[in-house]
Amino acid sequence: MKSVEKSDVYKTISVPSKEAVFKEKGSKFLAYAYPLSNQDEVEELLQMQKKAHNKARHWCYAWQTGLENPVYRYHDDGEPNNSAGKPIYGQIQSFELTNVLIVVVRYFGGTKLGVGGLVNAYKTAAKLACENAKIVKRTLKEKLSLQFEYADMDKVMRIIKENKLVILEQKMDVDCRIQISVRKNDADRVRKLFENLRCITIKKIN
Repeated sequence: MKSVEKSDVYKTISVPSKEAVFKEKGSKFLAYAYPLSNQDEVEELLQMQKKAHNKARHWCYAWQTGLENPVYRYHDDGEPNNSAGKPIYGQIQSFELTNVLIVVVRYFGGTKLGVGGLVNAYKTAAKLACENAKIVKRTLKEKLSLQFEYADMDKVMRIIKENKLVILEQKMDVDCRIQISVRKNDADRVRKLFENLRCITIKKIN
């Protein structure tokens, strides 16, 4: 039985979303979606929101990075357990996003909403943030390092050109080195093309 190839395409957002506002019984929920390059950016973005909304009561959030082995976190920031962070994360899943952070800032309006009301409010605010965001499809890439002698340059460049591979770095001397970017699902095929030359050393770059 033929195995099904995993998709190397994922959805994320390209730029921070515009502010989304949801109001419920006097409370105001402001939601923002941010693209993430790595987990280290989360704290900086949270601190930025806390500074911008220093009179708010709660700054709840959820984020996810990665595709093959995604990492995610969500936080209720003082709201009842699973009434804020989890509904926000649910919208990240619903929109099939990764490499994204959603922050929902709450200004308390004086009336308690109850757990059900909070779940709906944070879910709706996060949904609005996702709808405001520019969602894009990206492709997972693999980096390969090629090492070969100058005399084999034409053979190597022919493969690069025929397969429309992206050159990231290159050093042309007696001993040549080129770094290329390959779509993940094409990486094995491209690697074999170079290996068949039998004049090249090829390594995956982490």
